Parts: sequence; structure tokens; C-alpha cells
Amino acid sequence: MSQLLPFDTDLTVDDRMRGFPPGHAPLPLSAIGAQGWHPQDGAMALPLISLDRAAFAGNAALMMRAVSEAGAAIAPHAKTPMSPDLARRLVEAGAWGTTVADIRQASVMLKAGLKRLILANEIGGAAAARRLAALLAGHPDAEIHVFVDSADLVAHYAAAWGERDDLPVLGLLVELGLGRAGLRTVEAAEAVLRAALEAESPRLRVTGTGAYEGAAATTDPAETRARIEALMAVTSAFHRSLRRAVGPARSLILTAGGSVFFDLVIAGLRDVLADDPATQLILRSGAIFFHDHGIYERGMAALDERRGLVVGGEPVSASEGFKPALRVWAEVLSVPEPGLAICGMGLRDVAIDQGLPIPLQAFRDGSPSEGADGASVLRLNDQHAFVSLSAGSDLRAGDVIAFGLSHPCTCLDRHALLYELGEDGGVAGALALRFG
Repeated sequence: MSQLLPFDTDLTVDDRMRGFPPGHAPLPLSAIGAQGWHPQDGAMALPLISLDRAAFAGNAALMMRAVSEAGAAIAPHAKTPMSPDLARRLVEAGAWGTTVADIRQASVMLKAGLKRLILANEIGGAAAARRLAALLAGHPDAEIHVFVDSADLVAHYAAAWGERDDLPVLGLLVELGLGRAGLRTVEAAEAVLRAALEAESPRLRVTGTGAYEGAAATTDPAETRARIEALMAVTSAFHRSLRRAVGPARSLILTAGGSVFFDLVIAGLRDVLADDPATQLILRSGAIFFHDHGIYERGMAALDERRGLVVGGEPVSASEGFKPALRVWAEVLSVPEPGLAICGMGLRDVAIDQGLPIPLQAFRDGSPSEGADGASVLRLNDQHAFVSLSAGSDLRAGDVIAFGLSHPCTCLDRHALLYELGEDGGVAGALALRFG
């Protein structure tokens, strides 16, 4: 696998970037880990976002083991951090490849040397197919599989791939869906399959079935489970039909499985996989490697209720096994009245679509303090967090608070740099996030 291009390894950063100490001389990204910086001591510009390196590695090891023991593979979804370096670490840890959501994300990963991709989405129409072809003309050794849920999209791919002879093979995954894109019935999927098989050429080939169960979720756990099981039943039935259409020898992919319900995917597809040794199940979980203090914390508790995380043949606790790896660090700007602190962190810095950030630990002059004990975030505006304080809190302007967050996918995309923290809590490195 090729090395990261210079714009990732030798990117020069300065104090125009979050976290970088004001007045410090510009540095290549690769030198940041040697500076001895700490987010809590007041030298770094706040707010910033950090990744606990050990927690991320532990989450990856646990997930890789669980997936492998289930007889599956995983292509972690790169949309969460959009970091080629983290995507590569997961491939080196055992991932089958990488998942992306659109053509630009595919470009980021391909240019970083990550050549095996699932583009787990429909891309649009004829112009989008030509754009993907233009990208892949520069990567003839790529292995890429794309979702299709209409005969029209199949025709657009066929036309784009028929116009040139410098493209890699494009794998078509017929998508079944519920709540988002994807075909709703086996019969509708079979019609798209017929169109795809008729369009096959040496460079365009049906390679399997795709689905995404997360969009089927509701606020009712029982209803959510029933909807996901129904989607898996339809997906299994269609994949059996696909197998009959292509014969027993063709290697196929069956892909589903986000970060919260992957156990239901494995259980729902187990029978069809047992009957089809030439099909490989590939999960696409991504956010689970980061975890959080909100939506995924609740998701892991629900996973534990289902006894869904199995390691060594026995259910284990996902809540205890996976560790939240992300923090957002912000400084107290003002304590304008008793019981209220204003912090320099707002909607531009942290996500609130799945819950408000949570104060975890306060620091004064770089040392832990009790100022954030019992505190909670009331609301955010563009640049500020309104933090309710417990009675007797001595939090003051200049103190630093580490916040837990909910939904990494919509928080990381607010940042250009992700600071990695080592075991001592100091900055051990920094990663460029390629959200465009």
C-alpha cells in the first residue's frame, strides 16, 4: 500500500488552526507530537478536539476480534473522521477495506493509497457516474463497489464505463433499504438485478448486496428490532435470488451493519451466509471506534441488553469494553452570576444533533479541579456554551473543561485537526481531517 501523500504527512500548520498555540512558529504536522503540549494547561488555543490514542486502539482491537470471530469482515466507514491515517490504521488492524459516502471521500482515500473501497451510497445520475469514472481513471488498481437501487443508475454506470477503457472494474451492489435509500422489496431488487446483469461487461460487474439498517431505527427498541429483522429477511431473500442468478462460483459481498445494530445484522444474515460459502459478510461500522458519551453510549447499553457483543464465544459488556475516545476542550470565559459559566465552545465546535456535550473534568493551571462536578450544559450558541454549575462550585474564568460529546460524525467535521493524546494526557500527534 502506498504512503500518505505529502499534504497529509508534511502539512505545515500554524496558529490559524484550532489548538495550535498562538505565536508559535509554524510546524509540520509530523512534529506536533514532540512539542510537549497539553490541552489543559492554557498554552494551546481552545477550543480543540482530541483523540485518546489508547482508547481508539482498544476499541479497534475489540471490534476486530468480535467481527472476526463472527465470521465476518469490516470496512469501517471513513465519513466519521475523514482521516486517511486512521483509516489505514484500521486496515492494518485487520479491516477488509474502507467505506466512503461519496465521490469526494473516495478521492481522499484513493489518493492516500487506500484502494479497496465500498461507496455505500447512490451517487446521483449520469453526470455523477462520469465524475466517478474520471476519478477512477487515475486509479486503475482500485477495487471499488458502489450501491445501486435503480435501473437508471445501472444504465448511467454502464454508459460511463463504456465510454473509456482506462477504468478499473466497478462492482455493483444492489441495495435493499428501509427509511433511506434502497429498494423496498425483493421483486424491485430483482428487477434492478436483471438490468445490472444485462449491463455487465469486463469492467462492470454485479458483486453483491448492500443494506443499511440504522435508518430503520425508531424511538421504540422493540419496533426498531422488528424493522431491522424485517430488512435483514428481505436482504437475505434477495441475496439468495442473486446467488441463483449468477451461479455458485462467483465471489459475492453482502454488506450492512453500522455501529449500533451490527449484532442484529450478523444474526439476521447468518442463515444465508451458512448456505453460501462464496459470499463474504462485510460490516461498515465506523463511529464505534470512537464511541462517545451520548448516542453510542446508549447504543452500547442496548447492545448489552441484547447480549450482542460476543468474544471468545461468550457475551461481553460493550459498555465496559468500548471507551469514549473523543474530548472537546474549552476555556471558561466568564462566570457572570452564581451557578452559570460561559465557555468558549459553541455550535461551530461541537455537535448537538444527538445531545448536548457533557462536562467531564475541570482543570486549573493544568491540574485537575472539582469545578465541573455536577455541571451540565444548558444550551449552545455560535461561540458559547452556557454551563449550569452546582452549588458551591468555584469554577472561574481561565479554567479549562474537557467535555464528552454525542455523535462523533457530526462533531469531527467541524475541525481540521484532531490532536492525539498519549497515556500522560499530552499531545502525542495530530491528524489532518479531510472534510473538504
